[in-house]
Amino acid sequence: MIIMRYNKSFKYIIPLGICLAAVSCTPALAPLAETKAVPESFDKSTDTTNTSTIPWRTYFKDPNLVNLIDTALKNNQELQITLQEVEIAKNDIRVRKGALLPSVGIGAGAGIEKVGRYTSQGAGDASTEIKPGKEMPDPLGDLKIAAYAHWEVDIWKKLRNSKKAAVSRYLSTVEGKNFVITNLISEVADSYYELLALDSQLEIVRKTIELQSNALEVVKIQKEAARTTELAVQKFQAEVLASKSMEFDILQNIKETENKINFLLGQYPQEIKRDKSNFMNLMPSVINSGIPSQLLANRPDIKQAELELEAAKLDVKVARAEFYPSLDITAAIGVNAFNPSYLFTLPESLLYSLAGDLAAPLINRNAIKAEYSSANARQLQALYNYERTILNAYLEVSTQLSKINNLEKSYDLKSQQVVAMNRSIDVAGDLFKSAKADYFEVLMTQRDALESKLELIDTKKEQLNASVLVYRDLGGGWK
Repeated sequence: MIIMRYNKSFKYIIPLGICLAAVSCTPALAPLAETKAVPESFDKSTDTTNTSTIPWRTYFKDPNLVNLIDTALKNNQELQITLQEVEIAKNDIRVRKGALLPSVGIGAGAGIEKVGRYTSQGAGDASTEIKPGKEMPDPLGDLKIAAYAHWEVDIWKKLRNSKKAAVSRYLSTVEGKNFVITNLISEVADSYYELLALDSQLEIVRKTIELQSNALEVVKIQKEAARTTELAVQKFQAEVLASKSMEFDILQNIKETENKINFLLGQYPQEIKRDKSNFMNLMPSVINSGIPSQLLANRPDIKQAELELEAAKLDVKVARAEFYPSLDITAAIGVNAFNPSYLFTLPESLLYSLAGDLAAPLINRNAIKAEYSSANARQLQALYNYERTILNAYLEVSTQLSKINNLEKSYDLKSQQVVAMNRSIDVAGDLFKSAKADYFEVLMTQRDALESKLELIDTKKEQLNASVLVYRDLGGGWK
């Protein structure tokens, strides 16, 4: 350690050359430049209108869904945990700010000491009189009341950079909170549309069971008239049972989805209020993707990663400053006496001190070097995480935009398929009654019609979910 100390009775100065030598051995900073480059557009369009600027209350039209999101934002436990992380980061700023200021305290102490008569201190005390004819007491008391102060002078901006890093991390937790809000809104909306889709599928399956049951009765009548066999009856019976089994599977999925929403809303199991009759008429919101560079300003996770990178860079500067000499100033003022009656007898009982310590690591600096290397590694991690977050954001938006386009075309074709299958059910029934088609063709037609209707509902659900996800991926929902 290099030490320079100065007070009223002691002065020791290390040569400047040794100090400079210690500083010259400090590793050089390796500045990092992050890459923020993104493609100019998601597609051929260069329209800068961005859907993410729309408030979520305006983006989602269903009042039941809006109420669910409102409840989730008030009660969701994950969001509440994130809010406490923000509070913790705010308090860390106060800690770092306090390190920049002098610390002042007050203390009191009492003690007693008995020294040997035949020692230098004992002989000196024995020959000393407090007052004429009054010797020093033996044993000797020690009473003290004093105020103390300590201040580390921030020569190399170590403490200031530490505070700036804490501010960046606080802002990062705020963006993290915004990211949680965005994801929470999309999860509630996604689960809500899934619930509506299951309601529609349940309705379709129940209508199919009714249709199949009617067909079963027709087959039974035809068997009695010797126009068909027991095999046809059993085949139709098996089909009805399979559809009834599917009904209970859907009911279980509805219960699980409701409980998923209840969990997001922070409430115990209860029915989710919704309109079960209008699912197929819901239309996905129109999406304006804007330009990719807007993601840097809109996506909370990108801003969070950027702030984490900024904090990591400051951490490297703080770790580098550990190689430099540090200047500590200490001071004290108070009263000190061996007897309470003399404690406030001034100026005889007055004590004060002022000292400055300048110290720098000179030998065996492995721990400091290791921490500096770790800070550099964390800086690289933050850099790669930032660039990965930007890349992921662009790819997520690109994927969802493509999905929206392809689902729109798929939905149109499947709608035509359902219309054709509904007609084929009527045709197959008429042909079967007139003995121009066998029972197998009727069964397969009903089965195919059910599958096409369920697939159409799935496609509608995917369309609505894609509009939710692209809104999230563009950075909407948290503002």
